[in-house]
Amino acid sequence: MLTKRELLGSAALAAITAAATKSIPVFAQTNPDRPGFFAAKDIAEAGFIYGVPIVMNYAVMYEYAVDRNSGQFKAPFNQIKNEPNVYTYKDTAVITPNSDTPYSLLWMDLRAEPIVLSVPEVNPKRYYSVMLCDGNTYNYGYIGGRATGSEPGDYMVVGPDWKGAIPPGIKKVFRSSTQLSAAAYRTQLFNPDDVENVRKVQAGYKVQTLSAYLNQPATTAAAAIDFPKIDKELVKTNFFEYLDFALQFAPAQENEKEIRAQLARIGVGPGKTINFKDLSLEDKLEIGLGMKEGERKIDETVANAGKEINGWRVSSMFGDSAFFNGDWLKRAAGAKAGIYGNDAEEATYPMTRLDGDGQALDGSKHNYTLTFPSGQLPPVKAFWSVTMYDGKTQLLIKNPIDRYLINSPMLPNLKKNADGSLTIYIQSKSPGAEKESNWLPAPDGPIYLAMRLYWPKTEPPSILPVGQGTWQPPGVKRTS
Repeated sequence: MLTKRELLGSAALAAITAAATKSIPVFAQTNPDRPGFFAAKDIAEAGFIYGVPIVMNYAVMYEYAVDRNSGQFKAPFNQIKNEPNVYTYKDTAVITPNSDTPYSLLWMDLRAEPIVLSVPEVNPKRYYSVMLCDGNTYNYGYIGGRATGSEPGDYMVVGPDWKGAIPPGIKKVFRSSTQLSAAAYRTQLFNPDDVENVRKVQAGYKVQTLSAYLNQPATTAAAAIDFPKIDKELVKTNFFEYLDFALQFAPAQENEKEIRAQLARIGVGPGKTINFKDLSLEDKLEIGLGMKEGERKIDETVANAGKEINGWRVSSMFGDSAFFNGDWLKRAAGAKAGIYGNDAEEATYPMTRLDGDGQALDGSKHNYTLTFPSGQLPPVKAFWSVTMYDGKTQLLIKNPIDRYLINSPMLPNLKKNADGSLTIYIQSKSPGAEKESNWLPAPDGPIYLAMRLYWPKTEPPSILPVGQGTWQPPGVKRTS
């Protein structure tokens, strides 16, 4: 099973090691178009930053929709998989997974024809959303309570080159920038006894090809794809080979032409089929050093994203193609911070590894509290949560009470302080029976916390605009 942070964090170092330990003399390419050493390093650096989200997405897609033995497999392309339960520590394919809303997951192959997504009527009190995210990790559309309302409807998803008539009954058309694309459905679970109601909503999510929707004969099937196996070992030296493969399903947009032309100079691009192990020692060093510098810049951008407020990083790192506007570093940082995050208007995510004094959160050394003053809970139209992750892997942690978060649906069972404030106890061991209702179990080591505000309010107090809103998350306080 893949851990995406490990998968990409080791790729650059392995590339350098592979080059440095090569004992057989080899010679650099003699192609006159080949850039010089430092120019090639710079291209590899830029290419790594550009490619990280694309390769991360491919790795998740491979586990979820291709490899039936991955342990994380959901369903083949164009078939929806409903998960009636929230994610736990056993779910490892995606870093910082949401444990608030049971997912329904769909990977779409749009090459042959469009796909029609049908949603049922959903009680307006129950949050739900369908986030459309393509192979470039662009959120190119939403269906759901905030975006389209709670009424039933049929929506069509088309590939980048599709041309055709929009049939009657289709409420809206969404265009993916890649031929392979994903839809992540989030359906709110109010409490453990609410599971059956979630199942009923999920049963109303329908997926079919356009020809099936129109009761017409199926179109000619697209050619079978020979997906290359990916895991955290293979990606160490094959990063650019996976990027090669993924780019064939992603026609270049105008703002991509320059970076793709540069990548072509070092043999990277659709159909180039770069083979790292066959490169010269000099080429391996160039690429390895470039990848390492690219990784450093991505990590630095994640650490400094948005605005620091009481130890939390409050930022907006997810959106459509126009949102990123060719800022590949911003796109890579978003993917590494938590791939498949929502647009800020759908959900805003303050995240932290620090307490309110700027010291690293560590459950093996300290206990902590997070207190919301009376009347100052996160301002949302849907719900909010605070989720605990292992600071090393950004995955949910196994704990004795199977609790991974504290969220607003739990408020009736949480104890408030005498002044009306709400304190969450963040520590590795139980704070005692009287406080256990408010206990968020922490790992016995580094801590990573994510706050989620689903459908944040726009009127004051609000966290929007991101980093400038009138509501601010309170700092985590060290208590021992």
